[in-house]
Amino acid sequence: MANATVRVRFCPSPTGNPHVGLVRTALFNWAFARRNEGTLVFRIEDTDAARDSEESYNQLLDSMRWLGFDWDEGPEIGGPHAPYRQSQRMDIYKDVAQKLLDAGHAYHCYCSTEELDTRREAARAAGKPSGYDGHCRDLTDEQKAAYVAEGRTPIVRFRMPDEAITFTDLVRGEITYLPENVPDYGIVRANGAPLYTLVNPVDDALMEITHVLRGEDLLSSTPRQIALYKALIELGIAKETPAFGHLPYVMGEGNKKLSKRDPESSLNLYRERGFLPEGLLNYLSLLGWSLSADRDIFSIEEMVAAFDVTDVNPNPARFDLKKCEAINADHIRLLDVKDFTERCAPWLQAPFAPWAPENFDEAKWQAIAPYAQSRMKVLSEITDNVDFLFLPEPAVDEASWTKAMKEGSDALLRTAREKLDAADWSSPESLKEAVLAAGEEHGLKLGKAQAPVRVAVTGRTVGLPLFESLQILGKEKTLARVDAALERLAA
Repeated sequence: MANATVRVRFCPSPTGNPHVGLVRTALFNWAFARRNEGTLVFRIEDTDAARDSEESYNQLLDSMRWLGFDWDEGPEIGGPHAPYRQSQRMDIYKDVAQKLLDAGHAYHCYCSTEELDTRREAARAAGKPSGYDGHCRDLTDEQKAAYVAEGRTPIVRFRMPDEAITFTDLVRGEITYLPENVPDYGIVRANGAPLYTLVNPVDDALMEITHVLRGEDLLSSTPRQIALYKALIELGIAKETPAFGHLPYVMGEGNKKLSKRDPESSLNLYRERGFLPEGLLNYLSLLGWSLSADRDIFSIEEMVAAFDVTDVNPNPARFDLKKCEAINADHIRLLDVKDFTERCAPWLQAPFAPWAPENFDEAKWQAIAPYAQSRMKVLSEITDNVDFLFLPEPAVDEASWTKAMKEGSDALLRTAREKLDAADWSSPESLKEAVLAAGEEHGLKLGKAQAPVRVAVTGRTVGLPLFESLQILGKEKTLARVDAALERLAA
């Protein structure tokens, strides 16, 4: 049963592909809700008609499902505070803006962009704060009428209190903003369109959100929202001001904030490469939080059981792709083999698989899967690892061929062929002994002796355990490929 004392929200905009910073925010909100048996509200901030798209909206929902995030209110589920898309709530914002104007918490501002810029520049030159200077705060009816007569259309500004605003951030502790650093701000555009600064807190108020967990980039807007909340409570629109927690930046290369434009930030990239949702989420949870000082690998259930937003580290967290891959590899190894084989399925068929569908052999795949599972970082690597089993000829990597086929490789391959022909093919150990013996005849250790055999049979110098691979491929095909390699060397 959901606990009424905790209501959090995840409210992305449907613009472009979801990125990992957004996923980390969703994860912390989802984990906080589940840990506290609370409610997760999934809300879509789609008031920017120029940038929002239905395709991105559907992608958001699909991504949430792929990651395993369920929500208690929101798109496709509904709930007591529907609708959950801001584009369908415009009448609500218009009504609230009018109530703020009527009560004197907001006012019409007629300043043009050019006038604002000029006054900002003058303030900067005088060493003063360059925010809005309150020019239209206390206009007389005559002054307003004069502006209207000039054909000016006003925006709506919220009237900030002339006092410091202090709040306790769940991640950062006590923070104070002085009034000169938080000037009056716009909440409705001149064309009547409500701004984020209005719609976000109004929705949080009406949906009775108790905790706002969001990115550090929104920290500077918090005193504005707290002041707005006070007005909304006075007007009977909000019941209380939520607790705020601002999550640390996720940094990319060169210690710059990871942006949507950075290639490693796109969630789709990780799906396409075959990251497991549990591996990716495990890594993203470490960007600002940890289960314990000596443990990096854990399940999502273990994270939920332990998660407390007050344990989040406020310092920026660097996204490390190599560590992300290593953690994903650990999660691949934790799967049972049946689950592993099922999750690899997309990469064993078109458009990823280079072999004809009729050449895929299920028995060979099931036999090789346990060896592949222990050596992969991401699921997409399976295609190159097993293609030698299902292609009529190995896809020879020319750099691997040059590296492995040294002077004398033809003589070694002839000896290896003889010994493999005579070996017991029911045991990988017997095939290893055959290649080892061939190497000894040519004064080579096993590592050097098996390289030409591996490239002849699989096309590459690295891959799955060689002798198990040969056994699964079978004697006839293995010897035929060694023969083909000898023909190529002779040519």
